[in-house]
Amino acid sequence: MRASRGSEAEVEERRQAVLRHVAQEGEIRIADLAERMRVSVMTMHRDLDNLHERQLLRKGRGVATAFSNVAMESALRFRENANVAVKTAIADALVKEVSPGDTVLIDCGSTLFPLARRLSTVDGIRVITNSLRITYLLAASPAEVTLLGDRFYEDFESCAGPGTRRQLQDIRATVAFVTATSISGGRLFHPVREYADNKQAYLQAADRAVLAVDHSKFGRTATYPYGDVSGYDLLVTDAETPESELKPVRDLGVEVRTVDPHS
Repeated sequence: MRASRGSEAEVEERRQAVLRHVAQEGEIRIADLAERMRVSVMTMHRDLDNLHERQLLRKGRGVATAFSNVAMESALRFRENANVAVKTAIADALVKEVSPGDTVLIDCGSTLFPLARRLSTVDGIRVITNSLRITYLLAASPAEVTLLGDRFYEDFESCAGPGTRRQLQDIRATVAFVTATSISGGRLFHPVREYADNKQAYLQAADRAVLAVDHSKFGRTATYPYGDVSGYDLLVTDAETPESELKPVRDLGVEVRTVDPHS
């Protein structure tokens, strides 16, 4: 059995692996998890305590249990640490769509966090977002940042609702960067109605709209459908997205650009 100690990044990587195992199986005995991850049972209890406190799973007597798919989808901290290399490669492609002096509208998805970090190097831009996290990421940058307000959703660390949509009516952005929770056959879905409505409003507030989605979001649906991808000018995704999902996007007249995080 290997030593359980490691850097903070290594510990978090192990915890994300534990979370994936629990999410895939629904419920797993803690002893089995420890054996699978090749750590002590005490270390596994510490990992599960951490994940339980972050509300990413439930730790019970001798077992770890996953939340529902919707709850997992809404857990920002889980999504932020998933597919990091892919999101970084997507950000490298997205930042090329921004020029000095642009007004940039940014959605709240974790896919766009690396983009926010890159925007801090672009001169003279104004950023408008409903995401508290993106606002913090740009706090020390020279960018002018405007935070859209309305009801605050803790799971997404952002605001959504009719107030946000009214504010968007008074905005004209050069480009809007938007994420999606689920895409299937070119159609878009979200587990929360207010966010589905918000995303449609982003398209009306910008001259150009870019959809940024990694491969894990394709071939899935959620509670609220909100149209298709035809309102976007460009989809940026990664090379693992199946062609069967990209063809309907192209058929709707949307340019598709794929990135390879390993190149």
